[in-house]
Amino acid sequence: MSVQRLRGVHYGWVVVAATFVAVAAAAGIRGSFGVYVKPLEDAFGWDRAIISGVAALSLLCYGVAQPIIGRLIDRHGPRAVLASSLLALGIGVLATASIQQLWQLYLAYGILVSLAAGGPSMATISAVAARWFETRRGLVVGLTISGVSAGQLVLIPLAMWLTLNFGWRAGYAALGAIVCLVALPVVWLFVRNDPASTGSLPFGARADKPGAAASGVAAARAVGVLGAVRTLPFWLLTGSYFVCGYSTSGLVDTHVVAYAIEHGVPNMAAASALGLMGAVNTLGAIAAGYVADRYGRRKPLAITYFVRGLALLWLLTVNDAAALHVFAVIFGLTYIATVPPTTALTADIFGRKAVASIFGWIFLGHQIGAATGSLVGGVVYEATGSYAPAFLSGAILCFAASAMVLAIRAAGRPAVALPAAT
Repeated sequence: MSVQRLRGVHYGWVVVAATFVAVAAAAGIRGSFGVYVKPLEDAFGWDRAIISGVAALSLLCYGVAQPIIGRLIDRHGPRAVLASSLLALGIGVLATASIQQLWQLYLAYGILVSLAAGGPSMATISAVAARWFETRRGLVVGLTISGVSAGQLVLIPLAMWLTLNFGWRAGYAALGAIVCLVALPVVWLFVRNDPASTGSLPFGARADKPGAAASGVAAARAVGVLGAVRTLPFWLLTGSYFVCGYSTSGLVDTHVVAYAIEHGVPNMAAASALGLMGAVNTLGAIAAGYVADRYGRRKPLAITYFVRGLALLWLLTVNDAAALHVFAVIFGLTYIATVPPTTALTADIFGRKAVASIFGWIFLGHQIGAATGSLVGGVVYEATGSYAPAFLSGAILCFAASAMVLAIRAAGRPAVALPAAT
């Protein structure tokens, strides 16, 4: 039976489902590293700082991978890039399971696994949404990015169970096997590069509409990376996404548990709040995608950043577990809710010609923001003995990001070019 002939279902949704599996596998692998920190300490006698260096290198490589992955997708399509990335990811995980020296951990996990995990990520999701969907792009991105939470929800507990029962090497090797034997075949069998390969139009495109086969207006408005970086909307999107990374992966993920414990919240309650935050991520992402499709991209995205800023201000008042859990719900709903409208705006403004490459560079801004937020939180705490100034800076930047988004021109108008350098 041809997988391209599924009656009653547009094939774009099949591609979305397969991409979801790939994203879940990669996110679960990346998120499970914390499970192995203590076993690595016990097995090799390495201290926490040395192992944390591996995690820092991983974040950097993951960010650097995004423009590269985007460029490869624009040239070769998502199918080959996803399949190759998953194969490299599986090999990297299996190599990590067999390490004997520290440099091998840095090479296998810090570099190979992290670069490969950049394949099933935002650059790919943005390309799938732009290539396969004329409408519902926000919802598509929301559904697919929710694979991050799903992968972590399933694979992190599985990694812990395997490690406790069979040892860390067997546990990590099992994760590599899941990537190679489950995610990779799903992608190879079901992902196709674009609707033309199945003899169809993008979802929502009309055959009687001029340019429908090329995704209509978006294709006619196609802009390359060099053209995009000379426009004001590109830098507004990159700036706001820098703030996204600064306030989430940088400040909150790195420092909120320590902050909560120092403000009287019990250890387990602080950890459970972080878990609750992750659980509501999926709801926020899907809801944001629906809202972006129905009510536009800019205003919902601006509101999301504004509410996140308010949540960070609320965090400054936290002194008990109940208040922390309120923060976790509000902040969690905004955590990845920025992704669907940001990717949809990128496709709306620049077209689909190089959307993966363009969004790859925007996402690199996110990762730079994450690294900056993590560093700022630690430096501020060491200098002042308090995280309050760092979280206040996050709130202020979120309000600034809200203003940046509102300053982006409405989709469909010509992009505003920046003045040429003199």
